[in-house]
Amino acid sequence: MRWTWARFDDLGVHALHDALALRCKVFILEQGPYQDPDGADKQSYHLLGYDEAGALQACLRVVDPGVNYPEPSIGRVVTAKEARGNGTGRALMAEGIARCSQAWPGRGIRISAQAHLQGFYGSLGFEAVSDEYLEDDIPHIEMLRRGDSPVA
Repeated sequence: MRWTWARFDDLGVHALHDALALRCKVFILEQGPYQDPDGADKQSYHLLGYDEAGALQACLRVVDPGVNYPEPSIGRVVTAKEARGNGTGRALMAEGIARCSQAWPGRGIRISAQAHLQGFYGSLGFEAVSDEYLEDDIPHIEMLRRGDSPVA
């Protein structure tokens, strides 16, 4: 997997299109309709993972502290169906955690995780800090990874 980081203003139109198309395919078509692009995209780092053929297989965004939470946050974590079950999601999250640690050393990272993925995020050092709640009609749980936690 070839990983590429860019701030919103530095994303080319093709990369932006690829990221939004993958997010739409998973978040809207697979999981049910809700608005995906939002104002936080413009205040984020975007990580895109391309396979050897140049097809986007995974992406996420790292939102600046103070936009959604006091801490930096990782969200819109998505892998294409064909990239699931082979470690791509774990590698994607490791890259996102590393970017947060580099950009905001010592800071915690907060996420709004889909509840069925709590174990996955827990294996990466995130701890539940809320009760389950509905976000876009999907059960979620807020999780926090304390600052300077090692990547699992």
